[in-house]
Amino acid sequence: MDVHESRSLSRYSNEQKILVVGEGEFSFSLSLAKAFGSATNITAISLDIREELGRNYNNGKVNVEELERLGCTVVRGVNVHSMASDDRLAHYDIIIFNFPHAGKRDKVFGGFMESAREMMKDEDGEIHITLNTLPPFNKWDIKALAEEKGLRLIQRMQFTKWAFPTYSNKRGSGSNYDFIYPIGSAITYMFKK
Repeated sequence: MDVHESRSLSRYSNEQKILVVGEGEFSFSLSLAKAFGSATNITAISLDIREELGRNYNNGKVNVEELERLGCTVVRGVNVHSMASDDRLAHYDIIIFNFPHAGKRDKVFGGFMESAREMMKDEDGEIHITLNTLPPFNKWDIKALAEEKGLRLIQRMQFTKWAFPTYSNKRGSGSNYDFIYPIGSAITYMFKK
């Protein structure tokens, strides 16, 4: 494969510098990497540290090894509220946060949106947040919270899980981390500065 060949999956391409936030078993990043044939443009972060990964997710260790083999930068121990000040991270074209479901809306998104806004490369950078449309997530006014943080909604798009073949959405907290969290109907909200 020509390393300069453009490859894409859904709205994402190997020509974008992508940050995937809140990865559990790193399956979403791996889905992108497999479609691109490389992961050199992807940084995947998780709050979990290395020791927790194999204990919490059956496929986590294998997925990370495959991502690193494909050139992905995998960074653990990153809090989404303070990620802008983490020296291991940079600026990105697209920042993706799929199915955050731990805690209350303001707590989950307030610091994340501030940090993500600082980490966007330029005015064309985008933040993508995918939420389930079931309660309590359908009650979160994500657009209003984003506006409070200086972001504007540019588009909403139905999330289609089958477009990301290796993606397996897992719980982010609690005693049963490796349980597949049902996606059902979901929307990806896309924001810009």
